[in-house]
Amino acid sequence: MSSEKLPPLPKPLKGFSDVNRYWDKYHGKYAAKLLPGQCYVTVNDEIIVTVLGSCISACIRDTVFGIGGMNHFMLPVSRKNSQSDNWLSEANRYGNFAMENLINEILKNGGDRRNIEVKLFGGGRVISHITSADVGRKNIDFVLSYVKMEGFAVKAQDLGAFYPRKVVYFPLTGRVKVKKLVSMHNDTIIQREAEYLESLQTKPIQGDVELF
Repeated sequence: MSSEKLPPLPKPLKGFSDVNRYWDKYHGKYAAKLLPGQCYVTVNDEIIVTVLGSCISACIRDTVFGIGGMNHFMLPVSRKNSQSDNWLSEANRYGNFAMENLINEILKNGGDRRNIEVKLFGGGRVISHITSADVGRKNIDFVLSYVKMEGFAVKAQDLGAFYPRKVVYFPLTGRVKVKKLVSMHNDTIIQREAEYLESLQTKPIQGDVELF
């Protein structure tokens, strides 16, 4: 399909204009591409795409109204000379922000908490060579605990192992396609996540967010 024949790019919801979107020829839809630390919610027939190593993506939608989105997050690991209990609390605050921000945006744009469907992906052990902590495992433990605590059922999941994943999410229908990147031809994913993990050690933890 030539650029002249492409359908108009749907207007993003408020707060999501910074997420890169492009025309996905294979699926015949516009796609939002998430990088570490980003989130995207849509009411349109779009797809959301990301590649995960140690990071987690939660794919969440309202099954009745078709409003849904995805986040892409990683918990920071302990700083040197930090008190472990204090740092764990801060790390959980970061994860809480990533999850609650996504859920709140869905609810704010017409979703209903009673209709929420959750699917979880990522948490591979792919950056263990740069940290003694199993970051992927910590991310998995956090997100499973969070979802259980909030009373949501996990409809589907693909978590852990030693490889990255490409995730393609269709919020309107809830369909998810996962490609396991067992053979990696470059270290772009690992480099990107290593840089993101490093940035988490120096930037402030996001503020508290409460679920509606």
